[in-house]
Order: sequence, then structure tokens, then C-alpha cells
Amino acid sequence: MAKAIAALMTGAAAIALSAPAAQAQQAAQPAVSQQADQKKKADEKAAAEGTLLDKILVISRTGETAIQSLASASHVGQEQLDRRMATTPNEMLLGVPGVAVQADARRVSSSINIRGLQDFGRVAVIVDGARQDFQRSDHGTQSTFYVDPELIKSVDVIRGPVANTYGSGAIGGVVFFDTKDAADFLKPEETWAASLTGRYESNGKGWTTSATGAYRINENWDVLGNIVYRDYDNYKNGGGDTVAGTGFDVLSGMLKTSIRPTENSELKLGWVGSKDGWTETSGGVPANDVDLKSNTFTARYNITDDAKSWLDLHINASYNRTNLDLTTLVPQKRFDPTTGLPVVLPAGSLSTFDVGTTGIDIWNTSRFETASVAHELTYGGDWVGDDVETGGTAGGDSFYTPSGKRTVSGAYVQDKLTWEWLEVIGGLRYDNYSLKDSKNETSGDKVSPRVTVGVTPFESAGLAGLQFYGTYAEGYRSPSLTETLISGNHPAGVSFPFLPNPNLKPETGKTVEFGVNYKQNDIIAAGDALRLKAAYFNNNVDDYIDGVTLSPFDPTSGCPFGPGIPICFQYQNFAKAKINGFELESVYDAGWGYAGLSASIINGHTISYEGERADLATIPSSQVTAQLGLRFLEDKLTVGGEVQYNGKPKGNAVAKDYTLVNAFASYQATDNFKVDFRADNLFDVKYTNPLNGSTTAVLYEPGVTLKLAATMRFGG
Repeated sequence: MAKAIAALMTGAAAIALSAPAAQAQQAAQPAVSQQADQKKKADEKAAAEGTLLDKILVISRTGETAIQSLASASHVGQEQLDRRMATTPNEMLLGVPGVAVQADARRVSSSINIRGLQDFGRVAVIVDGARQDFQRSDHGTQSTFYVDPELIKSVDVIRGPVANTYGSGAIGGVVFFDTKDAADFLKPEETWAASLTGRYESNGKGWTTSATGAYRINENWDVLGNIVYRDYDNYKNGGGDTVAGTGFDVLSGMLKTSIRPTENSELKLGWVGSKDGWTETSGGVPANDVDLKSNTFTARYNITDDAKSWLDLHINASYNRTNLDLTTLVPQKRFDPTTGLPVVLPAGSLSTFDVGTTGIDIWNTSRFETASVAHELTYGGDWVGDDVETGGTAGGDSFYTPSGKRTVSGAYVQDKLTWEWLEVIGGLRYDNYSLKDSKNETSGDKVSPRVTVGVTPFESAGLAGLQFYGTYAEGYRSPSLTETLISGNHPAGVSFPFLPNPNLKPETGKTVEFGVNYKQNDIIAAGDALRLKAAYFNNNVDDYIDGVTLSPFDPTSGCPFGPGIPICFQYQNFAKAKINGFELESVYDAGWGYAGLSASIINGHTISYEGERADLATIPSSQVTAQLGLRFLEDKLTVGGEVQYNGKPKGNAVAKDYTLVNAFASYQATDNFKVDFRADNLFDVKYTNPLNGSTTAVLYEPGVTLKLAATMRFGG
């Protein structure tokens, strides 16, 4: 029941997707001509600011680029996304430091992990301003989403609770997916354009077909539509074994229109939807058919007037509804969650999951000066409501995800002060939440501060682009419906009670971060560019929530003693989770080629109120990712590769160290015809994602996968 509308995000600058300006020099040119040409191209490069760290973050509320941000921020642009030839969100985020994606056999459903935190809203996943809050509890991933990579033009990531202006609960960070616009697709002289893409993947014999069309109604109004269909069989892992339950087919699409009522304002209305299907297995045998439908409606309005420095207003609204139906394929022995008695779940039994999320987000940035200090004062508020309805046959999987309603809201103010070599950011956010079902209700609120200090102390040519910063920031996450309200007997395998916990305390993330940004041009040759960001962080999450098993023989546990009760399960608070790590992101671009290096090292553990330590199961692999690309034929041909080392997280029983090697090539044969090739896991390594260590069976990821795509474009 899709309502109207929503969304966010600044038009505070359109994503600059310009190609690097420097070109290969022709040997026949005279030396003077070469120098003049190099100078011209260097100027073009400086104007275009071609590296990814120079792209304006869509997620930024003050028009910053990643390299300018006094925070751990990353941007993945259209060129990178095209190079990845992504099928899943995991592939879109390859090499982004501090970010990992968990997707079990249901490859169309993913959960994003930032700095060891994930699920139940710890990471805010946003598509065109709409929160993706679908949650289905089971073994493995919890809070999942799917957005087709073909629809996305950029991804922005902010790590840590400094992202608390983007909504409540994001103590891990925010990932913002921005879909394509007609303005990105149409050439300046075109009224209409269309493209067709066909792609084949060897592993799983997968086919992708995508069609895009755009039309410029007038200079102030344009529309774009896209439809994508993917059909994949089960893939083979690096050992050559077929992994059951990994095949899927998904139909996705989007419609988007941009209207500019005045030269200073813009309204974007959009719809993104998908219809997915796949088969879940148990013990390698098909057990359930899954059908999932997701629809997101967004409306984003902004008015920015350079003549009125106090006015940079954004009003966004959104509605997302996700319906998942789970149908059993074979009779299954279960337990009634109410009585605990054995039951048989007959073939054809249905479990339903229906989650609707409504959101509104309003903010304004005022720019002014006092004395010689420049201010960017941002203030606003947001509200999100989740309505969860689950049901089906007794003993079905919907038991794990209780029905109920949750609302979270907040208001904030943040001032960014700039004086010569000094920047100071100070902010406060107020959060409030409430959640309830037919029997329980709980609520809470908190004020969270942020203070950041940045200095650019050097003026010499080589060091002028060096900046240091330090941050202290807090974030606040309310308990989810599942964590608070789940109640009844475990319906499969072994019967044992789940105990609700309406007294759960919210989590408070307290992060200290020290970072460095470095920006320099013309280092080795005219027109080249080096960008580097690095940070160390220490995050203490007070009252961290996790599931624990309780003994019926412990009279203090609350687990009832009785026949057939081996254990109880309950979500409880821990005194804290302690997570620390180091992140690096860098790129060097010389026009004729580029090189990138990113890294993340993360460690974490929980501490109980009694002082007992335990390894945190959501700590991902530490990673080092190197990328190299070369451009030929006046940038029409790009070839390169990626190498990624993944280190075993401490305390993870199933994980091992592994290294992946990928290769890619892209050839823009004409303005209207392009061919792409990619080889993933080139050496057919057999590996598993450490985040799947808590699942009931080890799931191995795809082995070598070759991808070939062709795109034909038309316009006039």
C-alpha cells in the first residue's frame, strides 16, 4: 500500500562524474607544445577534481567532498560501479575500508557491516533518502535489503556515529545509495535517449538484461525509467562444488522525475521496486520457496539560493514496503511456538513478513560570518515509523520476527566553524523512541554530542594539503522489536523458550577518532593527483545488545526449570562492546592510469557486567585492497585488476585467511557502444565470509566468475 513519498538528500551538488582530464601525450609533439598541452590538461584536471575522494558526497549536508570531510567518508562513483559489473550490493562496496557485506545463500538479501556493527538499525541503509528497515530474523543475516546495482549511480559511506545527523540509531554509520537521474543519462543536446545492456556470467550461467530510457520534457523537467531482469542458477564455489540455494531471479525497476520550479529549487519524485524469488535449502535440500516484493517511494525537495546565504532547505519524505512470503516445499517437523508440542508443517505452509517504513526528514543550512569566522549552521529533524506484521502457520519461520510498531525521531543542530587553518564542528542530537505490541510498550530518549577539531598547519607547497583532525561523537540506538518482544518456543530442531526483554536498555556508541587527509596535485607529472585519508578509531558501545543462552539450572537467569527445557534464549545488554581499528583509503591518478590502496584492521569484543570478555562475532575480516588501472586509446580502453587480502578475525572458528584477484577491461568502441569484461576470483579460491560463521552451515562464496557485457545506446 504504497503511500506517497520520500526522501532526502541534498541537491547540494550534483555528483561530478567527469573523466580524468589528463591524456597520453603523442611522441610527435614538439616539447613546447607538450608542455602547453600538459599545463592545459592540468588546469582541466584541477577544475574537474577527478579522483573519487574529490567527488561531492550526496550524503553530505554541507556540500563536502570525501577528502574535505573531517570524518571517515568514502564515495563510490559511476565509473567504479561500471567497472565492478556488480550483481549484489557486496560487489558495489568492494574495497571500501571498514565496510563488509553479509549475504548468505539468499544473495539478493544483504546486511551491511560497518566497523563490526550491523543489523537492527546499527547501520542506516538509505536509498534516495528512504530508510531500508526490513528485518527477518533467522540464522545468519537479520536486517536485510536489496537494491539492483544497475539502478545506482553512486554510493556514499560515512563510518561511525558522526553520521548522527542522518537519522537515529546509526551508531555504526550510514550507507546512501543514489539512483540515476535523467540528467546523468541525457547528453546536453538530446531530448531523448535509450540504452540496452546484456550481460552473461559464467558461474551460475547468469543473465542480466537492462533497459533505460530518458526524456527531457523541457529544460526544467525530465524523466527516467529503468527495468532490469536477472536470472541465475546455483553457483559453484572455489572447490568446484555447486552451492545449493544460491540461484535466484529478480525483476527490478525505477521511475524518476526531476522538476525545477525555479532556478533555485528542485523536486525529485521516484519509485524503486523489485520482485525477487529464490529457494532456501536445509542440509543441501530445497526447503522453502521465497518471494519478496519491495517498493520504495520518495519525494525530495530542496531550495538553495546563493543570494540568501541562510537558505539551503531540504524537505524529504519516503515510504518503503517490503513483503516476503515463505512457502514450505516439503513437510517439516516443527514445534508449536506457543505450546512447545511437536507439529508437522505441511508442504505449502505459508509464513509472511510485511514491513512498512515511513519517514520524513527536514533540514536547513545557514551560512554566515561572525568576526573572521565562517559558520555553516545545520539544523533539522527526522521521524521514522516501522510497522511490522508477521504471521502464518504455527511452527513457521515468522515466529522469529514479532509483529509490532516502532517510531524513532530526533532533532539536531550542528555548527561548522572555519577560521584560516582551523575548523571546529560542534553538534547535539536529541533522540526519542517508542515501540509496542499488543502486550508490551517501552520508550526512551537521549541527547548525543559531537565535537570535531581539524587543523591545516602547513603552508609549504608539499604540505599545504595536509590536514589533521580529532573527533568525539556519540550515537544512540533503540532496541528493535525482535530484540525486545520475541517470545515463545523455538519451532525447529530443538524446542526451547525465547524470553522477551522489555527492559532492554538502548545502545550508546561513544567513538574517539583521529584522522589525516592529504590532497596534492602535480606530484610526479603535470595533471596528476594524490588523495589519501587515514583514521584510527576507538568505539565503546555501552549497553550493547546481543543474544545469550540461559540455563534453567541457574535460578537467577529467569529461564524456567521444567522437563524438555535444555536452555532459554534472550536478548540482553552487555556492559559494552569495545571496537577499535585503523582505516586507509588512497588513490593516485595520472590520467593515463591510476592506482588505489585501501585497508581496514578491526578488532572487537564484548564485556559483560561481570567483566567477562568474549570475541565479537560480527567483526569482519581485516582487509587490504590494491587496485591498478591503465587507460589507452584516448581513454576509450581501460584495463586493470584488483587484489584483496582478507585476514581471519580473532575468535572466528570458520574463517581463514584468503586472497582474491580480479581483472577487468572496458572498451568504449563508439559514443554509443561499449563492451565490458570482468573476471572475479581469478584463481578460483575456496573461501567463506567470516560473518556467516554464526549460520548453521558453512557457506562458500563463488569461485572464478567471468562476466561479459555489451551496451548499446541511442539518442536524439
